[in-house]
Amino acid sequence: MEVNHLTIQRIFQDNALALSLYGARSRNLKIIEDALNASLHVKGNEIIITGSADDVKLADRICEELYGLLEKGYRLRSNDVEFAVRILKTDPRARLKEIFLEKISLNSGRRSISPKSLAQKFYLEAIRNNDIVFGIGPAGTGKTYLAMAMAVSALLTEQAARIILVRPAVEAGERLGFLPGDLAEKVNPYLRPLYDALYDMLSFDRVSRLLEQGVIEVAPLAFMRGRTLNDAFIILDEAQNTTPEQ
Repeated sequence: MEVNHLTIQRIFQDNALALSLYGARSRNLKIIEDALNASLHVKGNEIIITGSADDVKLADRICEELYGLLEKGYRLRSNDVEFAVRILKTDPRARLKEIFLEKISLNSGRRSISPKSLAQKFYLEAIRNNDIVFGIGPAGTGKTYLAMAMAVSALLTEQAARIILVRPAVEAGERLGFLPGDLAEKVNPYLRPLYDALYDMLSFDRVSRLLEQGVIEVAPLAFMRGRTLNDAFIILDEAQNTTPEQ
């Protein structure tokens, strides 16, 4: 089968931004080359892209979109290039600015949090626009972390009065009364993933104060029956482990 070859030349107006796009020793361009059937050659502020027509067009679009991010002041990292390649291979019409420049404001002095895939962007939009959202996906895809980021943002911007963190204590069969210690000591091992996300977004002292004041509340699902939860951002983690009755 004959493959259509294509060559595209793209010139960038800002030399400094072009260098940021290329990365140290053209590392970012190498990432694009490894992912596509295309070669990228640099001549100053010009990139010459050659290879199969479809991959050359995609590589050119990736470079165009990444350069647009740099023009907006975004600090490009190598893993951003990998995400960009993955996103645009999935949806060539995707706009990286709409994904990478979307921030979850925590107002906590810590780094901002942004979606790293189209699915994460859609997840955040669903949380913003709906009262109940089910996040389904493999482990490590940011379901709990992004939900926690949205909860913290809602609390700090006074869109929610408190955060309720719930997780089924499956390992204990929900029979926490047989475990030693008070409620916090009983449930802490089962809620550790939620605490880890909290401490990554807020300082330890602030989390401790909010927990002490009851602004952030953690509880096993078994203790949530009959509760009245007004103005609350509720996260039910590991919901697949709940029973139909719950």
